[in-house]
Amino acid sequence: MKRLLVFIKKEFTHVLRDKKTLLILFGMPIVQVLIFGFVLSNEVKNTDLLVIDQAQDRASKEIISKVQASEYFDIASVTFDVQDVEASFKKGKSKAALILPKDFEKNLMTKHVAQVQILADASDPNHATTIENYLTAIIRDYTNSLNASMPYTIIPEVRMLYNPQLKGAPNFVPGVMALILMLVCVMMTAISIVREKEMGTMEVLLVSPFKPIMVIVSKVVPYFILSMLNIVSILLLSVYVLGVPIKGNVLLLFGESALFISTCLSLGIFISIKTQTQQVAMLISLMGMLLPTVLFSGFMFPIENMPFPLRMISNIVPAKWFYIIVKDIMIKGLGFAAVWKESLILMGITVFFLGISIKNFKIRLA
Repeated sequence: MKRLLVFIKKEFTHVLRDKKTLLILFGMPIVQVLIFGFVLSNEVKNTDLLVIDQAQDRASKEIISKVQASEYFDIASVTFDVQDVEASFKKGKSKAALILPKDFEKNLMTKHVAQVQILADASDPNHATTIENYLTAIIRDYTNSLNASMPYTIIPEVRMLYNPQLKGAPNFVPGVMALILMLVCVMMTAISIVREKEMGTMEVLLVSPFKPIMVIVSKVVPYFILSMLNIVSILLLSVYVLGVPIKGNVLLLFGESALFISTCLSLGIFISIKTQTQQVAMLISLMGMLLPTVLFSGFMFPIENMPFPLRMISNIVPAKWFYIIVKDIMIKGLGFAAVWKESLILMGITVFFLGISIKNFKIRLA
C-alpha cells in the first residue's frame, strides 16, 4: 500500500510539473465550456433588420419601436423604398426586412385588419425560420396590446429569398466545401512535410540541386490539384444529386476556391515548419482548424448571435470568408463586386502565412 501511494505521489508530481498536461486538463474544458456555451445557440440575437416604413404613421412607428426594443434585432436602417431590400441583402447589410405598407394604421383602425410583409434571407433556412418566428411573435404581441379595446388583426406575409423551399442543402454545401478543403489541405500538407523530417529525408532533399522553396512547392502542388478535383466532385453532387444550382459564375467560383485552397496550403506549410512530428501536426491541424471552422465560419451557428469578442475571433478564421463567398456566388448569384473584400482578406491571410513560413524556413536552414 505504501509503495502504491509513493507511485501515485510520483505521478501527481509528474503531472503538476508538466504545464502542457495541466493546460489540457484544466484549460481546455474551461475554454470549451465558455465557447460552446456562447456559440451553441439557436436564438436570434443582434440580427440586422431593414425596415421599409411606407406608412410612417403612429402604428408603424410603434411596431418599429417594439422591434428595436427587443434584443433580437438591430435595425440597420429605416427607409421608404422597397428597392432597397434587394441591395441590402446582396451587400450583406441585413438578414431580413420588415415592410409596413401605406395606410397601415388606417386599414387597422377602419377595417380592423392590416398586412405586413416579412422578407428573410433563406440561404440559411434555419436562421430564416427563426427570424420569421421572432418577428411574427413581436407583431402578435403588438396586436394583443391593441385588442384590449377592439379586435384587431395584423397578418404577416412571409417570403423567403434565395431558398423559398427552405432546403438545407444551400446552406450545407458551402459549409462542407469550406470544412473539407480546410481539413484536407491543411492536415495533409502539414503531415506530408513533417513526415520527411521524421524519416530524415528532408535533409537529403534540401541538399539536392533543388532550391528549398521548390521542395515545398513540389509537396504542395499535388494537394492543390486533388483539392480542385474535390471542388468539382462536390459541385457535381450538389447540382445533380442535391438539386442545388450554381446561380453565379462557375469560373469565378473555381477561382475563389483556388484562392481558399492556397490559403489552406499556406497554413499547412506554416504548421509543418513549426512542428517536428506527424502526431503533433495532425493534432494542431484537427484542433486548430476543425473546431474554428465548425464554430466560427457561420456554417453551423450564426455569428451575429455570438458575443462581440467571439465575433472578432471569427474574423481570423479563413473558412468564414470562403463560406460567405460561396453563398454569394453559388446561392445568390452575385458577382465579384460582392465578394472582393472577402477575397482580399483571404489573399492577405495567404501572403501573411507564406511570408512567415518562408522566413522561418530560411532560419532553419541557417
